Amino acid sequence: MIGAVDIGGTKIAVGLVDDSGKVLSRQESPTDAAGGYANGLARMIEMLRRTSRDADVEISGIGIGSTGVVHPGSGVFGDVDLLPGWQGNNPVQDLAREFKVRVALENDGDASALGEAGWGAGKLKSRLIYVTVGTGIGGGIILDGHLYRGVDMAHPEIGHHVMDLSGPPCTCGYRGCWESLATGPAMAAWFNAKSAEVRKTPENLSAAQVCQLAKGGDELARRAVDREAYYLGLGLANLINLFVPEVIVLGGSMIKSAPLFLDGIRKVIRQGCRFVPHEKTELALASLGEDANLIGAARVWHHRFRQGVDRIL
Repeated sequence: MIGAVDIGGTKIAVGLVDDSGKVLSRQESPTDAAGGYANGLARMIEMLRRTSRDADVEISGIGIGSTGVVHPGSGVFGDVDLLPGWQGNNPVQDLAREFKVRVALENDGDASALGEAGWGAGKLKSRLIYVTVGTGIGGGIILDGHLYRGVDMAHPEIGHHVMDLSGPPCTCGYRGCWESLATGPAMAAWFNAKSAEVRKTPENLSAAQVCQLAKGGDELARRAVDREAYYLGLGLANLINLFVPEVIVLGGSMIKSAPLFLDGIRKVIRQGCRFVPHEKTELALASLGEDANLIGAARVWHHRFRQGVDRIL
């Protein structure tokens, strides 16, 4: 039974996950990043003990998926924007000392990729890319059954490849990154600006509200959906041209409206991937549901210790 810890900017979730990927019990609390790392660690420990008691089993290992920059080899937090002051702390060592079990840590995008590859939509696929689209764009890459890492075991930031240098500014310092063009906030910003320009009626709708308007036939909302599908498709086409995976698994809040986008995405992929067998890359929707982050965190432990140390590709 693996204790799973999902550390996000707004909440920390903890669960107990069995060998089939089923969450047996779970707890969560606000992250309260400003309260400091020691406070967060204490709540992780408390929730892990509580989930173990609720399921009436002992924890045999702990897997962690965390937002932001982490160092999976050492278990140390990097410079995580959403966790100010947590940099340099080591939850792997701290939880291992507390529970006397082995602990593994990954970025949450990599954890989700491992979860979908092991127990989800990418099961039995050896070449998989997981992409999550919401307020940002992130993900993870599995090649030949191994988690892909860059130099120094770094996590690739797929949301920050540049598509249009004249596009909107991005937090990374560039303009026109995939994340600045194809996220929920990017779609909503485009729609609201056009609404003010075309209809002379300033609006402040969310991406979910724009999608609802599009389903009802609103012309401007349909244009926003078409634009979103184009930029999503362009980013996915780039990934297919670079990696030619067996499957790309799509998750995140924007993918809840996937039926609005998929035809447009596939059209862009057909146009831009002529020199690779793009038709053999399946587009699949993430299948692990609301517990996906916890299941991915548990899979981090399985991948590290059940399959041996990851090969650095």
